[in-house]
Amino acid sequence: MDVDTIPVFVMGQRVEVPPTLTILRALEYAGYTLTRGVGCRAGFCGACATVYRLKGDPHLYFALACQTVVRPEMYLAQIPFFPSRRADYRIEDLAAVPATLFTLYPELLRCLACGTCSKACPQGIDVRSYMAAAMRGDLAAVADASFDCIACGLCSARCPVEETQYNVALLARRLYGRYLARRSEHLAERVREIEAGAFHQGLAELRALDEAGLTSRYNARDIEA
Repeated sequence: MDVDTIPVFVMGQRVEVPPTLTILRALEYAGYTLTRGVGCRAGFCGACATVYRLKGDPHLYFALACQTVVRPEMYLAQIPFFPSRRADYRIEDLAAVPATLFTLYPELLRCLACGTCSKACPQGIDVRSYMAAAMRGDLAAVADASFDCIACGLCSARCPVEETQYNVALLARRLYGRYLARRSEHLAERVREIEAGAFHQGLAELRALDEAGLTSRYNARDIEA
């Protein structure tokens, strides 16, 4: 049976693909062997950042290829890796203060609050808002607002002052998590149990199971409501 298809353009080349496929699947359907720009395929890793335009529409759109369904006359260009500056540091040597952000990423103070970073984000994150928090030195606000960032780099690709927003956010989350976030008592208790060997027997039992046994144990597990 014939498959209904729609035309899309990959780096200028027209291909016909089923309209139900994601961009990633459509590229593979068209015969492309993807060795770069492919990662988790679940919208978490940011490896498949894609830029596209639609026929007759002057806007530039941004998406993750594994999460976005193709549309007719879609003009595609993938960005499997976007180069940007990442500061070198050891988190153990840093202090959770605003000066740390400004010293390692002085370019963040050049932010124009233009909002192109927010428009480019395929996760819908308000990047402009967390960059404003970074300029105020509010590490907690940056960490919270950027929590869903997957570091695809599209915000940086569109920044007129060439900031690396996602790397600023990553540093803020690391500082917040190590120095400012409230310690989790139940996590600390579990770590103590592990160090005391409380789970050695259980792990040994799991290692002794074959695939069928592991599958059975997994299916019979307690699931929280």
